[in-house]
This record gives sequence, structure tokens and C-alpha cells, in this order.
Amino acid sequence: MSAPIVNVHAIRAIFLFEMARTWRTPMQSILSPVISTSLYFVVFGAAIGPRMQAIDGVAYGAYIVPGLIMLSLLTQSIANASFGIYFPRFTGTIYELLSAPVAWWEAVLAYVGAAAAKSILLGLLILATATLFVPLQIAHPGWMLLFLVLTATTFSLFGFIIGIWADGFEKLQVVPLLIVTPLAFLGGSFYSIEMLPPFWRTVTLFNPVVYLISGFRWSFYGVADVGVGLSLGMTLAFLVACVAAIGWIFRTGYRLKS
Repeated sequence: MSAPIVNVHAIRAIFLFEMARTWRTPMQSILSPVISTSLYFVVFGAAIGPRMQAIDGVAYGAYIVPGLIMLSLLTQSIANASFGIYFPRFTGTIYELLSAPVAWWEAVLAYVGAAAAKSILLGLLILATATLFVPLQIAHPGWMLLFLVLTATTFSLFGFIIGIWADGFEKLQVVPLLIVTPLAFLGGSFYSIEMLPPFWRTVTLFNPVVYLISGFRWSFYGVADVGVGLSLGMTLAFLVACVAAIGWIFRTGYRLKS
């Protein structure tokens, strides 16, 4: 009997193992990010929002919701995926995975799928929580889910790369804290880049997070800083780049066997 084309059992086993870690620590994995983001809704949405001028016809409290969801989605996707693959490297169980009859893309699919699933669940919970504080409308729900899934998947792939690159627990936090979070705050989470002077508006367009937040916000209110097609294209380009990088890592064994 010929072997199956896809090792579904292996993918399912890794996926369920990673998801089980979330259910063992619900306070840290789910409640903590939801509560932290809710504080932004309370302060900027309910307290300061009514005193702020509407942006593109959207109340300020509602305008910042897509950016805050995206901020949490980016950081959690990276954290979930990076720790998921780093821990087997740290304990040495990565050798069992490398010697098992599992293709590299099957392992990546399982680890990244679990990380993305957790981030998507978290994003939907934050979205539901936001409705308690500010009025929301979703003009294009299909596009909203598409950007949610693509962003979670892309940054879970990015987190997987970080988890292989890192040689210590502290390095798992370097990129999210010092690079991704500042880029998210400077990428239009709390404002429209059209409000910036021309020079800084041009500089901001080199921030890749701008395209994620802009496309996601467009799915809610039909307003965007850049075209939705460009936002989608940039997201897909980053996804393809991450997949190519992971493929190179498994072909060369970079930091997998050291």
C-alpha cells in the first residue's frame, strides 16, 4: 500500500498538541490580551473618543478598533508561533520531529495553523468585546475575515522564523517588542496617515503594517489610507516571502540541528 500524500495524522497531532497548550493557560493565552486591548477601548473609545473629531466620517472610538485588533493579532501570532517551534528546539525534541516521516511543510502547516487559529480566535473575541464599548459596523465581512486570516497566517509564519532564529527566550521578545509593536503604533492604529505632513506620510508608506491596518479598516468602514488591492498584495507578498524563507531553513538545516 502506498503512503498517503499528506500525513494528516501528524498534522492533526501537532495541531492539537499546540492548541491544548492554549486551553491549559487560558488566562495568559486568551483573557490577558483581551483585557489589555479592552483598556484601550475604555480609555480611547469610551472616555477620550467622544471628545475627538471624527476621521473620514467615522467616530474616533470606532475608527481605532481595526488598528487595535491588528496590533493584538500581530503580536499574538508571532508569540504563539515563535514559542511553539522554539520550545522543541530548547528541549531537544526537535530531533524527533526531524527524524519522523513528516514533511517539513506538514510540520509548518501544523505549527503555523495552530498559532494562526489561536490568533484568529483572539481577534474575534476582541472584536466582540469592542462592541460593548463603541458602535461598530462591518461593511465587508468577507474581506474582514480574509484580512484576519491572512494576517494571522502571515505573522504566524514570521513568528515561526523568529522561533528558529532565536537562541534564547529573551530573543523571542526582541522583534515583537522593539520592531513589530512600534511599527503597529506608527502604522495608523490611532490615526489616519493622511493627517501627517507630506514628508512623514511618504516615510510611513515604507511601514508594511500600514497596508495591513488600512485594508482591515476598509473592510469595516469602507475608508482606507491606501488601496485595498495594494493592501492585499503586500500581505500576500510577505506571506510568500515567509514561506520561501522557511523552505530555505529546512533545506539547509539552519539552526535546526545546532
